[in-house]
Amino acid sequence: MADSAVIPITELTFDNQFAQLSDCFYTKQSPTPLSNSHLVSFNKSVANSLGFELTTEKKDVDNLVSIASGQKLWPDAEPLAMVYSGHQFGVYNPQLGDGRGLLLGEVRTPSGDRWDLHLKGAGMTPYSRQGDGRAVLRSTIREYLCSEAMHHLGIPTTRALCIVGSDEPVYRETVETAATLIRVAKTHLRFGSFEYFYYTRQQKALKELVNFAIQQYYPELVGSNNQYEEFYRQTVVKTAQLIAYWQAFGFVHGVMNTDNMSLLGDTFDYGPFGFMDDYDQGFICNHSDHTGRYAFNQQPSIAYWNCACLGQVLVPFVKPDTIKQLLNEFEIAFVHKYADLMRQKLGLIELTESDQELVQQLFTLMQKNSVDYTLFFRHLCDFIPNEQNTFIRDLFIDRDGFDSWAKQYQQRLTQQTDNQVSRSQQMKSINPKYILRNYLAQQAIDKATKEQDFSEVNQLLQLLQRPFAEQSVMEHYAKLPPEWGKKLVISCSS
Repeated sequence: MADSAVIPITELTFDNQFAQLSDCFYTKQSPTPLSNSHLVSFNKSVANSLGFELTTEKKDVDNLVSIASGQKLWPDAEPLAMVYSGHQFGVYNPQLGDGRGLLLGEVRTPSGDRWDLHLKGAGMTPYSRQGDGRAVLRSTIREYLCSEAMHHLGIPTTRALCIVGSDEPVYRETVETAATLIRVAKTHLRFGSFEYFYYTRQQKALKELVNFAIQQYYPELVGSNNQYEEFYRQTVVKTAQLIAYWQAFGFVHGVMNTDNMSLLGDTFDYGPFGFMDDYDQGFICNHSDHTGRYAFNQQPSIAYWNCACLGQVLVPFVKPDTIKQLLNEFEIAFVHKYADLMRQKLGLIELTESDQELVQQLFTLMQKNSVDYTLFFRHLCDFIPNEQNTFIRDLFIDRDGFDSWAKQYQQRLTQQTDNQVSRSQQMKSINPKYILRNYLAQQAIDKATKEQDFSEVNQLLQLLQRPFAEQSVMEHYAKLPPEWGKKLVISCSS
């Protein structure tokens, strides 16, 4: 998001294109207001990107809280619940849709950028499916912090403008309090948005939606002979590159259903996500994922499978053989991006044929020794050839195993012309010191829900906006997690 000239929050310019489509794509309705609402956290960085600034004046804060709690709307907002379907854990669910959120509208910033504003927790819609249409404070805090963390790590993602809380009770596993979050995204179209109209055999509507997506996000393709083919190829490549980022940073989404896959390759719909602590290629972060379908090492194959589902939807416009050929670009794009990211994480200038084996040997060693993924790569930034590097070595139980790998790594570094200082600086620009570990998020959630103290939420927000910086006063956030912090169970309920 690019910074732009500052305007008051009430003067955002809306340009609602999705709301002009046929009414089969949505149900227009207003939010159900939260009672006794209050501001939990406000993201100045996102506000600046949207082109406005929130002053400390009570009227400005009250305006934000009123809008974010559903008590009032921007004058040009056109709130609507989008319809979609999707494959959930591999099984097709014929109708899903926005069951607890509303697309408030699309904002055009002074710099010309376009952003969807989506109110999560806005109340019941026709797609709520026995749900109450609410989000809880716990889940909004997790999405708010993690989406911002991902953005500043350089991983494509949605973001969030603010959280508003209330004392309204919500019933999940226990009684919790309701909250809302304003999500900011380039699009809220998902793979499942297209699946719905394909499987209900509404081909005219499907074509309208595909044409809309091309016009909005790939205007250079409009009218070209291969617009549908290129539209699909772009989606496949962007999705593959996104998963490469996830794998390189040790992130697990948890629920890679097709209704949670963004058309534009952004990390979308944060539920039971998690960053790995100890390296575990089979890491599962969702306690409902009993088969490990969405485990860390399954994410590339699941994303490929999801892209195949989208390809099936486009068969009316693209020949099946062409779909298969374009789908093959997933592996090419993923392998290329992932290799490049790992090259940077290891401080290598160029890739060689032996580098893949070097990485695989490292991961095998880390798995056997339960080595913390983020901490290892941050420490590796300070690796000094021809020294013992005890501060890295001590992360391993098998010291001899590390010594053997380190010898190969050192030999690999001698093939380069850079020096240790420049290499370290480069590596520290891609190997974060700070990530949103589950236990850190839980500590902030506990303070917010049990004590109505939001200071830790805001502290983490500031921390995660500079994940690569040393931030010496924040050093305790970079330590190994406590044992209880590695065993947290995250559910889909929100």
